[in-house]
Amino acid sequence: MNIIINGASRGIGREVAKYLANDRNNQILATARDELALKELENECINGNLSFLKMDLSMLEKEMEIIKDQIYNRFSRVDILINMAGALVVKDFMKLTVQEERQMMETNFFGPAGFIRIVVPLMSSGSHIVNISSMGGFQGSSKYRGLSVYSASKAALSCLSECLANELSHDGISVNCLALGSVQTEMFEAAFPGFRAPVTPSGMAEFISYFAINGNRFFNGKVLPVAVTNP
Repeated sequence: MNIIINGASRGIGREVAKYLANDRNNQILATARDELALKELENECINGNLSFLKMDLSMLEKEMEIIKDQIYNRFSRVDILINMAGALVVKDFMKLTVQEERQMMETNFFGPAGFIRIVVPLMSSGSHIVNISSMGGFQGSSKYRGLSVYSASKAALSCLSECLANELSHDGISVNCLALGSVQTEMFEAAFPGFRAPVTPSGMAEFISYFAINGNRFFNGKVLPVAVTNP
């Protein structure tokens, strides 16, 4: 399978890339802002089936044609797209700057949306788009102070997933969204200092990888909570 993973330089995204690269039949394209971390990831994948593309999703609009050319030169077909990249600023709503709000919305919503527009023409029937949201953006879930705009951006991504599943269904492309709960990542530690999550990045990566390959056999247009604790 040809697989693109956004936000693969650290945390869960990095573990997903490593897990999927264990299968020699997969060709992985990992993207992120941190080129050094991507190079290290490429070296760790001993099957030689992972390459990387330095890219900042928050700047995608300005680099759209360059990114598109890079992807189209590497792949003639994309089977799976996993949008994992995320930005978080923990701050009360009244203290957030417009720049901080826009950074989160660009990375968590507009960037993934724009990237989907780039990749969909390379996808055919049976392909799967997996957007990674958060329990903070899951309707009816507990909400936490300092995470208002982050949660709103993830809620937007969740709703987009439901809408795109309908729009792309005539092409046989499935779109699902996983709303992740507590996972012991740097982002979780920033949001909930002192808490210990019950799930490791590698453990969650194993589930996401399995779902990306198999989930579209059973789900389409679903926002699925993946959480065992609160937070």
